[in-house]
Amino acid sequence: MKNFTICLCAIAIMSAPAAVQAEVKANPVFSDNMVLQRGMSVPVWGTAGAGEEVTVKFAGQTKTAKAGDDGKWSVKLDAMKANAKHQSMTVGTATFKDVLVGDVWVGSGQSNMAGGTGGYARRDEGLAKLVAAAPYPLIRLARGDRPGWKQATEANVKGFSALLFAFGAPLQKELKVPVGLIVGAVGGTPSGRWLSPEAFQADEACRTAAKAHNAKAGAGGALKKYEEALEKWKTAAAAAKAAGKRAPRKPRPPQQAKASGDLYIRFIRPVIPYAIRGVVWDQGESGTQIAGVDQFTVMGALIRGWRTEWKQDFPFIYIQKPSGGGCAWDKKDNPVTHLASDFTDKLPASLRNDGAYRDMHVRIMQHANTYMAISSDLGSGIHPTNKSGYGLRACRAALGAAYGKDVEIYGPLYDSHKVEGASIRITFKHAGKGLAFKGGEKLTGFQIAGADGKFQWADAKIDGKTVVLSCGKVTKPTAARYAWSRNRAWANLFNKDGLPALAFQTK
Repeated sequence: MKNFTICLCAIAIMSAPAAVQAEVKANPVFSDNMVLQRGMSVPVWGTAGAGEEVTVKFAGQTKTAKAGDDGKWSVKLDAMKANAKHQSMTVGTATFKDVLVGDVWVGSGQSNMAGGTGGYARRDEGLAKLVAAAPYPLIRLARGDRPGWKQATEANVKGFSALLFAFGAPLQKELKVPVGLIVGAVGGTPSGRWLSPEAFQADEACRTAAKAHNAKAGAGGALKKYEEALEKWKTAAAAAKAAGKRAPRKPRPPQQAKASGDLYIRFIRPVIPYAIRGVVWDQGESGTQIAGVDQFTVMGALIRGWRTEWKQDFPFIYIQKPSGGGCAWDKKDNPVTHLASDFTDKLPASLRNDGAYRDMHVRIMQHANTYMAISSDLGSGIHPTNKSGYGLRACRAALGAAYGKDVEIYGPLYDSHKVEGASIRITFKHAGKGLAFKGGEKLTGFQIAGADGKFQWADAKIDGKTVVLSCGKVTKPTAARYAWSRNRAWANLFNKDGLPALAFQTK
């Protein structure tokens, strides 16, 4: 009987299923048709059974890792040169085909980044030509919230971001290396939804601004008004219910002085730490949605936060806001600036103080390794139709800033000023090939003010890399400004590289 029991136990053990190891999986950002970043170590990561050894093979490299107790694993491929050969990568038993090595750019923001190529191509001849020239074998497309990469065929391109594709196509043509484009953008979204709560809390400027707002709101400000309105609503709602009537609309709470980060979590975090060359950002019309914290401050926190989590100090290129509003150096038959405003020498009698909005977006470039693609001469509107022009201008910014090409990316940029009797001399950076004006018979768009702070239109003359301003109504000037308006078709200072001067106001 004893021997029979032992035999039964042995049979049971032999017939029991073996322990099943979890399937080795790479993160969904890895797929056929992907582009890996050249010139830096390339993280590859995923999941497997706890303690399971994972092998990754690509381009003659073999890397191994052991999954942790949480099932996560990662390896880093050594830096590689650009390669347009269709190679394969193996991760465990899986094989990814048609893998290229080149440069990868992420595009994010709101509707002007999210808008599709197919729709805009019907109104943008330049973009239509780009689409018609497909396929682009060395350009690959991906989305931050969806797995997989696609080749840039005509059909695939039509469903992709118009701006990011119009950026990537000329970039690939210039660099002659494969280019990967990853988009994560949602229309109508404020920057606070793309900033993680962790990055918000780690940023001193954000915390300080939010703390000041909270102190004000808590001491008879927006919060107190909301609470008072809520109590009145409760009384009115109860009375309406008793009378069988519809309750009045419930008051909305004031904006919170913090970031939600929901879109960052949905679109950006899934692809981190995929090695990239840089980011192109188009957002600003919807502000920050973080009470008390302005766009300059939030963008600084966002840029630093993304880089911290990516562990990469990549270039960050953003599109100037507001879009358009200015004249162009060369509008006629120019595919980049053909929709610019027509120059007018009719100066408005007065200006609303809305130049500060434009100036704030210019100042974002003060954040480290951050560059602006000038858009004041590219055509106006909340949704400018000239996506091919915007893409080319962003590409120009990338070539000059990220790749060190010998190309000017800015128009004249205020550097300093000096009062000289009844005149003010403004010195500019990025004078390029020289300062010049275009349109009309003289340089216009400048104002000066005295101690009373009242700005008057000024006579302006170019003197080397400076502009000298004077006005008979202001004998003792103390301040100056230029193009201080969202619409500034009367401001016509350029450098001879063809780029418009940026708005400024002296302090």
